Amino acid sequence: MTAAFARLLFIFARLFGRLPWAWLSRLGDFVAWLWRRQSRRESKVAWRNLELAYPDASVAEREAMHADILRTTARQAFETLRLWTRPHAENLASMLVRQEGVDLFDAAIASGKGVIVAAPHYGNWELLNQWLASYTPLAILYRPPDSPLGEAFLRLARADAEGRVTQVRAEAAGIRRLFKRLRDGGVVGILPDQQPKAGDGEFAPFFGRPAYTMTLLSRLAERSGATVLFVYCERVGPLAFALRVEPAPAAIADADGLVATTALNAAVETIARRDPAQYQWTYKRYTLDPSWNPYFNPYRDL
Repeated sequence: MTAAFARLLFIFARLFGRLPWAWLSRLGDFVAWLWRRQSRRESKVAWRNLELAYPDASVAEREAMHADILRTTARQAFETLRLWTRPHAENLASMLVRQEGVDLFDAAIASGKGVIVAAPHYGNWELLNQWLASYTPLAILYRPPDSPLGEAFLRLARADAEGRVTQVRAEAAGIRRLFKRLRDGGVVGILPDQQPKAGDGEFAPFFGRPAYTMTLLSRLAERSGATVLFVYCERVGPLAFALRVEPAPAAIADADGLVATTALNAAVETIARRDPAQYQWTYKRYTLDPSWNPYFNPYRDL
């Protein structure tokens, strides 16, 4: 029954995603305005994150960044709907206008040591998934939604026609599959800036504040010897993106978890600062405190 409902939902999404982009972008702008007008969760979380990550910014500067973040986030939702419901080859041909650093990716694959693609929540990571699937077989680690219907829908939306993408749940069995793939010289994709479960991370600086950060990526790199690359699709215009492939700092594979996660966060922060509006500031990144104080949560009153 869940699968049938997911298919119906996907059919509806496909019809909606076929609307002209001029309509969808205006709808996105209206949604962003509504978020601000009604002080919705997205608006409040983004504002609190800006207070935490940009403490020296003036109120006027934060207000401008806040408006840009919400507008970009809302438009991205409709961009993603288009991506999910149109042929991947068509998306790549029309939306990916530039590619930089692909030679690094080719060399990493050719080395046979395995490749870890670190893909921060910046730009449009769904377009990146489609490019990766067009380029090489890979496994993508994902955290399943709480709703079985939501997970079934995402599996349909993210599936590629050639079956080159293996979607792996973020659990013990899935992590073992990733490690085996890397040992066999394969490619895996990880979103490195989601807060992990307690016991699976280290507190490391992120925009000058301690953020609980996953150690999984660094452990995989250190134990497998795989090459780590940061890859993202940066928005450079309406429905236009530049693919960028960049080397990760060597310390990202350090055996010391704090050293490794500090390097990881520094790399993500450098990317996010390119255009803060394209980073996922509507995510509650700082809910935990190094003292593990159960009363600490800067988002508690939102």
